[in-house]
Amino acid sequence: MDLAPRHMAGQLVASTKCREAKMTQPYHAGRHFLQIPGPTNVPDRVLRAIDNPTIDHRGPAFGELGKEILADLRQIFQTAGPVIIYPASGTGAWEAALTNTLSPGDTVLMCRTGWFASLWNEMATRLGLEPTFIETDWRRGADVAAIGEALAHDIAHRIKAVCVVHNETSTGCASRIDEVRAAMDAAKHPALLLVDTISSLASIDYRHDEWGVDVTIAGSQKGLMLPPGLSFNAVSAKAVKAAEGAKLPRSYWDWRPMLEANKTGYFPYTPGTNLLFGLQAAVQMLLEEGLVNVFARHDRFAEATRRAVRAWGLEIQCADPRHYSSSLTAVRLPEGHSADGLRAVILEKFNMSLGNGLGILKDRVFRIGHLGDLGDLQVVGTLGGVEMGLRAAGVPHKPGGVQAAIDYLAGNA
Repeated sequence: MDLAPRHMAGQLVASTKCREAKMTQPYHAGRHFLQIPGPTNVPDRVLRAIDNPTIDHRGPAFGELGKEILADLRQIFQTAGPVIIYPASGTGAWEAALTNTLSPGDTVLMCRTGWFASLWNEMATRLGLEPTFIETDWRRGADVAAIGEALAHDIAHRIKAVCVVHNETSTGCASRIDEVRAAMDAAKHPALLLVDTISSLASIDYRHDEWGVDVTIAGSQKGLMLPPGLSFNAVSAKAVKAAEGAKLPRSYWDWRPMLEANKTGYFPYTPGTNLLFGLQAAVQMLLEEGLVNVFARHDRFAEATRRAVRAWGLEIQCADPRHYSSSLTAVRLPEGHSADGLRAVILEKFNMSLGNGLGILKDRVFRIGHLGDLGDLQVVGTLGGVEMGLRAAGVPHKPGGVQAAIDYLAGNA
């Protein structure tokens, strides 16, 4: 019996149902505002680069591309050491950082600064590590004093790594990595320092070498302005040395074949070729703007957003101004009001996506992303959508948040 016609008929039915489903959704004129804290908007220049024809990842042209990208990335991480690129999400880069440097049963010191720090802790446990978790109230960055105290009491040096999320995407709180390093040095502790910069790299000032970081973890879909799909480890000489004796199983994530192949610009397995075209363009854009200017732009947009939130009479989730994030602002709603309900109203009426609350902040906060490829008018438009949404959803607030942001931006051009 010939099954081809039936198979084709099934495809036609599925395709027809898909078209019908799309037709039931109302058309929204204008550009969709994607203001979640990542993935962020991908610039046209990066999209056009990704659109290049795929090339031979073993050919000479690719080797030149690889060498250029690997060299330029060092400027983004502010390191003289190697940066390793994986075709993976940021979660993959977490696993690479842990499995290349640690052994089963090793103790790692972590701070529960939010949802993503909690997930990193869960991964460490599943891999056979023994995390010591310092609790916080999810309203500030890592507790530097508690880290220093834990290290000072670890006379036997059982703690092999300190793992810190630089910018906690779930809360809008940024940890002070320079202070963490200072606390480690004061305790004269030899632990490795592993830092997640997935939502801070190329958005918030970060200095891998100067701050004595051993492994920096990053992803492509936030400050680097790419779609998801690439992740990174910037590694110190100390981390490379630790990898020689680390006993956690690793194959795909093993740094050694990556570092060897990267010497000539190549990879030990098929890389994300077209995403690397986009990465080349994105890094060039960041370097053309200048990292100092990139950081200042993000700082400026974050301050404008916080001024709007305060003018509305709402509360910022981050309670310590020293830990304010320049990548996103998480906003608490008054008791009895649904943050997810507000987000749904804003999406339906104004065609804008905002970040949801995670973990203990579910339905309690909404998150405004202000990172990546962003300009003044997009910030004002975003805050305008929020203010209209607050009114449409019946959330108690004061008018004038957008004006407060405009006044700040206009006065600090």
